[in-house]
Amino acid sequence: MVRTRAGYAGDPRKDQPTYHDLGLHAETLEVDFDPAVISYEELLDIFWNSHNPMSSAWSPQYRSAVFTHDAAQAEAARRSADRYAELLGREVRTEITPLTRFWPAEEYHQKYRLQHNRLLRNEYRAIYPVFADFLNSTAVARVNGYLGGYGSSVQLDQELDRLGLDERGRQELRSKVGSRRR
Repeated sequence: MVRTRAGYAGDPRKDQPTYHDLGLHAETLEVDFDPAVISYEELLDIFWNSHNPMSSAWSPQYRSAVFTHDAAQAEAARRSADRYAELLGREVRTEITPLTRFWPAEEYHQKYRLQHNRLLRNEYRAIYPVFADFLNSTAVARVNGYLGGYGSSVQLDQELDRLGLDERGRQELRSKVGSRRR
């Protein structure tokens, strides 16, 4: 199982950042995972393949960064960055730095894609009236990913029954995923 929360990290001098007052924090995700299910290295592979680590950010808020919890994670991140740079033949500009503190983002930034689909958001908020439960739901995370362009209609068909949606929600999600073959 993997759980994610949107938030801010990277500026040890700025406490309690908000989207409108970030200091030098970066927008980031906190990933809570079970290493028996997915390894840190596999998560790094997903990270490298989900963005362009060769470009420079125009703002600290949008910089590419891996915030590590310990020396083992830092070393694994450096090795994977080096492997990726060698594969592409270019310098990786992604920052690899120790995490000092993660600050959760405001509720409206959590599960962003899902929050912007009224039908699906309302259905899941009815299932999970406590926001922490909504945030920690695997089904919510999966649907947010589908709405963000990750996953194919074939994958959706394989897991749709486990997402807890009523027929209207199922049809809405199917229409958004369409015929992607990713």
